[in-house]
Amino acid sequence: MVDGPVVVVRGEAFREVPPELARFQVTATARDKDRQATLARLAERAEAVRTLIDSYGAAIERRESGQLQVYPEVKRATERVVAYHGSVSTTVTVTDFTVLGELMLRLADRDQTQVNGPWWELRPGSPVYREARRAAIGEAVERAREYADALGSRVTALVQLADASSDQPRPMMMVGSAQSYRAKGAMDSVPELDLDPQLQSIQASVEARFTISEPTVLAEPRD
Repeated sequence: MVDGPVVVVRGEAFREVPPELARFQVTATARDKDRQATLARLAERAEAVRTLIDSYGAAIERRESGQLQVYPEVKRATERVVAYHGSVSTTVTVTDFTVLGELMLRLADRDQTQVNGPWWELRPGSPVYREARRAAIGEAVERAREYADALGSRVTALVQLADASSDQPRPMMMVGSAQSYRAKGAMDSVPELDLDPQLQSIQASVEARFTISEPTVLAEPRD
């Protein structure tokens, strides 16, 4: 039970900050009339992809294998197999954005390989979230003091503080022709590609209740 007047306020903070990670996906594919030949080509191409990614050393934070698909292509209205298809995807997390464009294009330059991305992200535990939450609390306190001052009173205590923030930002994809590359054959030389990291928008919100001293502006005037 709270005695005395209460002021309820909302504090918000909005920030646009550079991303800390970039993710992209690379998919190697193979097709042949012979099943074993398809599997052998797929394994060879997947290994070449891994080797190239690993050559970038500390610039790569994670390399994670994704979906593997191998399936027969049959002639319509029959069960006769005319070819076998195979694909395997790899998700790559990059921390050094200076090599990102080069790596993606070198992977796309490989035979029967598709690259999609990048998706820009913040780390889940990034300090920018903490800073935004602190800023939101600071704004709530400042608002409460402003309201109290307007009433001729002062903030005396915090009654309740609730986090009203929305979810963390979703990974964002680079907009433009750099979203997807598919190698159809060897390029004469891999062109340079500079990718501009996309700013991440974050927002923190809090709802706070404060007790305040008795307002003086509401007192009845004396004779």
